[in-house]
This record gives sequence, structure tokens and C-alpha cells, in this order.
Amino acid sequence: MSKGIVLLAAGGTGGHVFPAEALAFKLKERGYSVHLVTDSRAERYAGKFPAEEIHVVPSATIGSKNPVAVARSLWTLWSGMRAANKLIQRLKPVIVVGFGGYPTVPPLLAATRLGIASMLHEQNAVMGRANKALAPRVKAIAGGFLQESGDVISDKTVATGNPVRPAILAAAEQPYQPSQPGEPFNLVVFGGSQGAQYFSKAMPTAISLLDDGLRARLRVTQQVRPEDMEMVRGCVAQLQMGADIAPFFNDMAERLAKAHLVICRSGASTVSEISVIGRPAILVPYPHALDHDQAANAAALAATGGAKVIAQSELSPERIASILSHVMNDPEKLSHMAAAAKLAGKPDAANLLADMVEAIAAGKTVSEFKRTRA
Repeated sequence: MSKGIVLLAAGGTGGHVFPAEALAFKLKERGYSVHLVTDSRAERYAGKFPAEEIHVVPSATIGSKNPVAVARSLWTLWSGMRAANKLIQRLKPVIVVGFGGYPTVPPLLAATRLGIASMLHEQNAVMGRANKALAPRVKAIAGGFLQESGDVISDKTVATGNPVRPAILAAAEQPYQPSQPGEPFNLVVFGGSQGAQYFSKAMPTAISLLDDGLRARLRVTQQVRPEDMEMVRGCVAQLQMGADIAPFFNDMAERLAKAHLVICRSGASTVSEISVIGRPAILVPYPHALDHDQAANAAALAATGGAKVIAQSELSPERIASILSHVMNDPEKLSHMAAAAKLAGKPDAANLLADMVEAIAAGKTVSEFKRTRA
């Protein structure tokens, strides 16, 4: 018999859905039923989500100054609030947990109005706009990179880390195997839903600048946008090299496990997954990210020595080629980076977050929960 329903709400990107998925698995193991509220974008990420049901509730972000657009967004939010209200009254969840993104706003607002226990999980070092708006209303906040002290919001924050999916935990069991000079070198490149365009242009050029011997060693996995596929595949064909090019990889955890080096953006889930698996990385924060949250996430891993952070404006194809030329012949350096990254990982984050969800659902305060951890 189920202990009750937990309603998870997450925006439709991997950065929001993946941590929610990791928590869902833990809650299912503990005897809870899980439902997910998200948007239509989440279809590609939610295929393995262990939810009894996935609900789509109308929502919108108020990012325009156009009065008509603002009025339309407010109407959509109002419609979403009514839909979320009906959903929560029907499901009667023991708690509603938001993971950021504008689809979390209606269900969390409805939960707080109805007196249902509620909390947030913020993946980034800088709180996103949706979570920032909801933070004063919820009972507790779990943080991936947030600090536990400093302001009123911090007083109800617990630094749980970012939960990672079971596939990442399985990949983390594979030790880092350095590529020796002359051996194949697995390079994984990805940019997230908004940041892949830069790598689509920069990486083929950088690889073309490598010596023939180094280029022959490369085995590249690269995520590219659908509109860039033809261009990148054409470059790969010209370079006559081994590469898997696709808009999305269902087996990315396994590819990360086999990677000798990762070049990527620094979204919170990405940084957390690289840390748990323990792979050396070149992190290139998305320069247009709101509040520069990706730069703050990257700094957390760089501080341990597990990654090198380079601003996009400073990372030319020539510099990428120079970095690859050096590290492909320095397996010892990459091994040290891999070990440092692993030390920064928090593989138990999902368990800790599940503990916190159960405590808040049971009516405990953040202070009481922190005392049980001490």
C-alpha cells in the first residue's frame, strides 16, 4: 500500500527533469506514489520517469514588457492555477516538490494556497526566477550548490547536492581509464538545450587543426542541434574521423563513463553528473544564462581541480586544439582531474533529498530536519 502521493513539478528541460527523476526513483523505493507536472518539452527526457501519471498544466513566463503579452501570460498562469488546484484536490498529495522552471509555478502556488506541504529544489548556485518567486511561500528549500546561510531564504535551505539518475550512479562504478599516447581517446561534447550551437561550429574547426596522428585517435560523441546536423556531419566526413553526432543521446551516462575528457556547458545537473562519475572536464559557461548561474556552478567544480573553466569569449578553435594536443599526451594530468572531480561528487544526494521530503511532508521544520542530520 502506498504511503501517499508525492507531486513533483519540473520545467521541461533535462536540468529540471533529471533531478526530479532521481528523487522519484528513491521515493518509489520507499513506498510512495509519484506524479509529475511538467510541460510538453519534457517528452524526450521523461521517457523513463517512474511516475504513475504525467500531467501538463498551463503556465507561462512573464518576460515581455508588451502589455498584451503580459496580459496573455497572466491569463495562462491563472488557467494553470485553476487546473493545478483541481489536480491537487483530486490527488491529495502529502507534499508538492518543485524543481524550477515556469511550469512549477501553478502547482506550487496552488499547494501553498491549499495548505499542502511544499518545498523546492534549486539545482544552481544562483536561484532561478521561478524558484526565487516561490521561495518565500514554501516550507523548505533543498540546494544543489546553494549555501545554507546568509539570508532569510538560506535559513530554510539544506545543501543536499543535486540528485543524479540511477544510470549516472551505475556509470560512476566504472573507474576512469586514461588513454595512453597512441590509444583511442574518447571526447564527449555537449552544450545543453540552448548552448550547443557554439560547439557545433567550434569543435570541427578545432579538430581540423590537430596533427593527423592525434585526430586519428579521437572518438567523438557530440550533441548538436537538429539544424546543425548536416553541417557537422559534413565536417566529420571531410575529416575522416570516428564520431557519433546526434541531437540527443539516450545512453549519455554510459558515454560519460567511457569519456577521457568532457567539453560542455556547466548547468547544475551536468556539473553534478560529471562530478559523481568523476571525469575531467573543460567547462564553458553559457554566456547568456540568466544571473550567470552556469559560471557559479562551474566555479564549484573548478575549485577542487576537477575541471578547467574557460569563458566562451576566450575559447577559440585554436585554443581548443592546443588544449587537446596537450591533454591527449598527458594521461596523468587527466587522471588527477578525474580523481578531483569524483571527490566533489555527491552520489548520496537523492537519498538525502528523499529524507528531507519525508520530513517536511511529516510536518517537521527545516531546523528539526537539520538537527536529525547533525
